[in-house]
Amino acid sequence: MSVQFPPSAAPRSAYPADVLPARLRRLLLHLAGSGTPVSAYVYDGEVAAERARELRASLPEWAAVHYAVKANSFPGVVAALAPHVDGFEVASRAELDLALGARPTTGAPAPVVAAGPAKSPPFLAALIRAEVEAINAESLLELHRISRIAVAEGLRARVTLRVNPATIPVTGSLRMGGVASQFGVAEPDVPDVLREALRLPGLDVAGFHVHAASGNLDADAHAAYLRWCVEWSTRTALACGVDLRLVDVGGGIGVAFEGEKPFDVARFGELAAQVEPPPGVKVLLEPGRFLVADCGWYAAEAIDVKTSYGTTFVLIRGGINHFQLPTSWDIVHNMAVLPVESWPEDCPRPAAAGTEVTVTGELCTPEDTLLRDVRVDRVRAGDLVVFPYAGSYGWEFAMHRFLGHPVAERHLL
Repeated sequence: MSVQFPPSAAPRSAYPADVLPARLRRLLLHLAGSGTPVSAYVYDGEVAAERARELRASLPEWAAVHYAVKANSFPGVVAALAPHVDGFEVASRAELDLALGARPTTGAPAPVVAAGPAKSPPFLAALIRAEVEAINAESLLELHRISRIAVAEGLRARVTLRVNPATIPVTGSLRMGGVASQFGVAEPDVPDVLREALRLPGLDVAGFHVHAASGNLDADAHAAYLRWCVEWSTRTALACGVDLRLVDVGGGIGVAFEGEKPFDVARFGELAAQVEPPPGVKVLLEPGRFLVADCGWYAAEAIDVKTSYGTTFVLIRGGINHFQLPTSWDIVHNMAVLPVESWPEDCPRPAAAGTEVTVTGELCTPEDTLLRDVRVDRVRAGDLVVFPYAGSYGWEFAMHRFLGHPVAERHLL
């Protein structure tokens, strides 16, 4: 059976080059003149900062925005976001160090929450020593580990219990709640787990964490989800004797691709403001992709253009070892072609014009396909293929070591 992913882009055409900001084009053409085939991510920190400001300004005072560092951990992007978010969400020791460096603390608990399954004891110890705002605990065993480490350190660790609810009022491209999964504690087990957690000496149980879906573009549904999280947490805390101070609703705000309606931030904020958490309760959101998707571009030089059995291929210096998202998520992720005029006079320059092309990379597998059947006005060997909306789950999500090719460079505009 032949590999047929990502899905065909037909009948779409590639974006015109002028969708790329002028200063991005200048930088890429400068890189193209260096003599080394281009394969690079370029980020605009101000784009990410503006997205964060927009979301933060739309929300009521009881809400907090913590950037999910996993979406893009480039230090320049994290630094650009730092003044415009309330903190960070981390899922590894490396992300913790990056977040603490971007927002150093002065004696107060670090503005960091930690999430993720299978946290190792060394990672938990680092979180406890950093006195993070909360550790989102995934299981009873993890709660015991946190307590034991905290007691040994002479500290009490602030935790929330991650819950996998039986049903959720929201859908998205990726579900992590309402179905059997490795994430969190199943809702029916929550009372028993809380009963034991409240007896552990090293814990300060502050509330709950629910991250049930990703990629939601419906502002009304996301506001209903936020309301559900607050109301469920309030009821459960009262029933189980938890002093509720924190409700973490995770991320999940989607990014619109071609033909999709963008998430309505103003509408979401308007509806969120109608929710009334109990006094003193902070509601924490963990957006990642929503803040950074459109702040980045992945650009790679077309090394060759050739036709095989009626299909024209553009082979780039890169591929899923640099930008795995389109294939892994099985999505159409469109591109633009940036012409590069310099070319050796004594070398043929293959090209394709007015036709559909498939963009593939440098790896020895047919899975190394980034875009299929997209119509181009013209693309030549030596031109740059540029993928917008590559600021999230791009460089971090790629197969860097497969075949050992050089990793993509990263630049900040």
